[in-house]
Amino acid sequence: MPFNLFRKKKQPEQEAPLMPPQPEPQPETPAQPPEPTSPTEQEKEQNTPPTEEQAKKDISPAMEPSKETSPTPLEMQQAPETLNKTYLKAMPLRELTDLDNIKDEVKNGNIIILRVTPLAGKSIEDVKTAVNDLFQFADTIGGDIARLGEERVVITPKTVRIWREKTPVPVSSSSEPLPTAA
Repeated sequence: MPFNLFRKKKQPEQEAPLMPPQPEPQPETPAQPPEPTSPTEQEKEQNTPPTEEQAKKDISPAMEPSKETSPTPLEMQQAPETLNKTYLKAMPLRELTDLDNIKDEVKNGNIIILRVTPLAGKSIEDVKTAVNDLFQFADTIGGDIARLGEERVVITPKTVRIWREKTPVPVSSSSEPLPTAA
């Protein structure tokens, strides 16, 4: 028999029945608090593992999923361990039709690093259109978007902000106007 740290050692003088008696379910009224179980019943329950039938009977209505917290169809398609996790994904932008997939990923809470070079090789105008569309999308959902170098853009959901270093403004000792690029 393997050693189990979490199970209490059975006392030889206490014989626990295979199935402890189950009280008949009574409708709960809000005015009556639930009845506490005696320590001996608790010890019996700890010493004997519940059967499948008991486990089904012991599920209270409060433990059952409500309609308000039921998962969405998209969440049901995902594995349970991936729910409520944020992933950082690198994706190429090959065509303007890829924007729908990118937007879905950001809506699902993922951070996207988008490489625009594949589309830039075809059409610079399409890259401008795509970046403007993604900028409006990020603004609409409360997310963030920033350029990473010459060929990458990062898009985040509303729960993530992109840190931007503020460049210091040069202090001019003279009253000459600063040169502009225009």
